[in-house]
Amino acid sequence: MKRVLLTGATGFIGRHCLPLLLANGFEVDGVSSRIVTDTIAPEVSWHQADLLDPRQVTNLLEKIKPTHLLHFAWYAVPGKYWTSIENLRWVQASLNLFQSFAICGGERVVGAGSCAEYDWQDGYCAEKSSPLKPATLYGASKHALQVMLDAFAQQIGISAGWGRSFFLYGPHEYPNRLVPSVVQSILKGEPARCSHGNQVRDFLYVKDVAAAFVKLLESEVTGAVNIASGHGVTLKEIIETIAQNLRRQDLVKLDALPAAVNEPPALLADVARLRDEVGWSPRYDLTGGLAETINWWKLQQEGAS
Repeated sequence: MKRVLLTGATGFIGRHCLPLLLANGFEVDGVSSRIVTDTIAPEVSWHQADLLDPRQVTNLLEKIKPTHLLHFAWYAVPGKYWTSIENLRWVQASLNLFQSFAICGGERVVGAGSCAEYDWQDGYCAEKSSPLKPATLYGASKHALQVMLDAFAQQIGISAGWGRSFFLYGPHEYPNRLVPSVVQSILKGEPARCSHGNQVRDFLYVKDVAAAFVKLLESEVTGAVNIASGHGVTLKEIIETIAQNLRRQDLVKLDALPAAVNEPPALLADVARLRDEVGWSPRYDLTGGLAETINWWKLQQEGAS
């Protein structure tokens, strides 16, 4: 029997993993800090727990005894998580979670890392050759946790993978981020004010991100694996694709906002490990992923009106 504990199960990536895990034969236990009353996935066994409380974590793991752990839960308040001291609390909480998982007989764990672990000035990120030089407390915390998880897993004999996600978009994203902010502005008939848009980034639709993590969990691949498309796209192209879909190119206002200070001109992922070792490739292209995202935001707007 395969039984997985999914933390962050109601979050941006986690909620999209639920149907995939069920479809792949897992018994799924989702944990959230709040009581789940909606119908995200009725087949999931839901648990309310504060993962920052070691006693609650121990009780949860002893009750469930999962064979697999997919760990997304983290402090993720927009605009604050990059520098928040909460990152340190989540390193401690995650280490406690991993230890309890192993004590209760767990076999395979996959943690959620970030491209923020890399030196962004390098521009091209490969797991085995690119410099790991985080510029933020968030990136440093994620990287430190990955190093400790690897050492811990090797010492006690469990299997551990680490997915470093890059730039995501899709349903349930925070409204003030690039894609949802542009979509919402245009849907309201308001100008979509953006920077110059020449920055090149590696974007992946959130449903593909979830599928990649589930595939990594089911594999035997250990260590860090980039979760990305492997293709660069300018922010301007994303913005213009949204506007074309909604037939309101006139509302796009490039160069209306300053670009972030010290922002790298390009940030791309090497996806050889994901493609060749994990055996996964994206299902959605940019046009298809943005179309689904736009339709979702349309439904949210209709529901609010």
